[in-house]
Amino acid sequence: MAFSSDSVQVFLAALDHGSFSAAARALSRVPSAISMTIAHLEAELDVQLFDRSGREPRPTPAARALEPQARLLALQLRQLNAHALSLTQGLEERLTIAIAPELLAAHWSGPLAALADEHPLLQVEVLAAPQADAVAMLHAGRAQLAMVFERPSIDGREGFEEVGSETLVAVIAPGHPVLRSAPRLSEVHLTTTRQIVVASRDWAQTDPRFVFARHHWRTDNHLAALGLIEAGLGWGWQPRALVEPRIQAGTLVEMDFQNLSNGAALWVDLVWSKERPLGLGARRFVELMVRQNQGG
Repeated sequence: MAFSSDSVQVFLAALDHGSFSAAARALSRVPSAISMTIAHLEAELDVQLFDRSGREPRPTPAARALEPQARLLALQLRQLNAHALSLTQGLEERLTIAIAPELLAAHWSGPLAALADEHPLLQVEVLAAPQADAVAMLHAGRAQLAMVFERPSIDGREGFEEVGSETLVAVIAPGHPVLRSAPRLSEVHLTTTRQIVVASRDWAQTDPRFVFARHHWRTDNHLAALGLIEAGLGWGWQPRALVEPRIQAGTLVEMDFQNLSNGAALWVDLVWSKERPLGLGARRFVELMVRQNQGG
């Protein structure tokens, strides 16, 4: 095989430093070793890479044509070596993060991008799952982290960090009949109007803080919930960041109440199972999320 990790390194050093002797100094080798490596590479490829007719060897058009792929190969080799080292230091093969659907519009992609820069070969899986299902995935070992709203009680099996906050607002379609029933709504309208709930498939696991109405429809998909609400089939709690574009577009409105404010601010937690040690990638993602929340 013509190109190897060593010959690619020597080839690029010769291109970058302008001479075999300068490349030798950069790689802590003797010039004859550089010259010999290039000569063997040219023989294997059956193509001239450097014109030696002048005082210093000059790259030929063939060398310039091979340069982009050589640089890509060098980058991939560096990433591969760094990834192998990270694996020995505890980097998981795959990092799975389960996110409550209402938090898909939250600010988690920036820290994930920073993690990808540090560990470009780490496989990452992001799953949307209702809050109870996301936490259940932790305990089943299906996910290493879950990003969910604060829980009403603390589970001793779990560790967590607060990584932000989100405001839930009650929204409804502008043409819903309940909006014509009174100048301003009251809590009675919340309990007597059909509610669209994003919930686990196991209804027993649904957080009772978010279920107000006696009659409700439920789904485990936030886009389905939004579609049902926009279609005038009920009202629902949704994150302000998620529904703001729809409010601006006029397809949803915030419900206006006469005796209570519309909005529930909840902390957002990044949760893990204490029964399974976190890998290097998961620990680093938690650090990045905490730093972002602290404005760092």
